Amino acid sequence: MGEKSVQKRKYIIDKARTVFAEKGFKNVTMKDIVDACEISRGGLYLYFSSTDELFLSVLSDDSDDEDTVLASVSGSAAAGDMLALFLKEQKKEILRKKNNLTVATYEYFTLHKAAALDNPLKRQFDTAVKIVEKLIENGVETGEFYCENSLGCARNLMYVVEGLKITAGTIGITEEAIDKELMYVMQGLVPDELNN
Repeated sequence: MGEKSVQKRKYIIDKARTVFAEKGFKNVTMKDIVDACEISRGGLYLYFSSTDELFLSVLSDDSDDEDTVLASVSGSAAAGDMLALFLKEQKKEILRKKNNLTVATYEYFTLHKAAALDNPLKRQFDTAVKIVEKLIENGVETGEFYCENSLGCARNLMYVVEGLKITAGTIGITEEAIDKELMYVMQGLVPDELNN
C-alpha cells in the first residue's frame, strides 16, 4: 500500500471512530461512513468491506498506541511516577465524552460473540496488564511498592479501570470518585511504613 493509500485508510479510520462514538456500533451504516469521510461508496469499499471490518480496524488502531507505551515502561523514571502517569491517561479515557467507543464496543461484542476469539479489546487489556505488572515489579525492586503478586494486582487494577469506563458510560461518575477508587487500589501497593 502506497503512502497516499495509507493516509486515506487512516483518515477513514479516524472519521469512522467519531461516527461509532456518536452512534454506537449497531446503528452505523457504510453510508454514514461515506458521508462522514465525504468520499464515494466505491472509495470506501476499496479499503473496507463492512462496518464490522472498519470497527475492528478502529479498535486495532487504538491498541497500537498501547504497544508503544509498553516499550517505554523500562525507562529510568520512578515506578510510582510512571504508574501515576499511566493511571492519569486511563482516567482521561474514562472521562472522555467525545470519541468514546465504550457503547459501540459492547454492542459489537454482544452481537459478534465469535469475534471475541480475536478481540482487540482483550489484546488492549492484556497489554495494559503487562504495563502495570512491569511497573509494579520495578517498584517492588526499588522499594517503592510492596506486592507479592504483581500480575494479580495488575489485573485487579485494570478490572477496576474497565469497571470505571463502563460506569462512566452508563450511569456516570465524577472525577473525584475515579480518583478515590484508583487511590484505594494504589494504597495497597505502598509499604506500611510509607502509609503512616
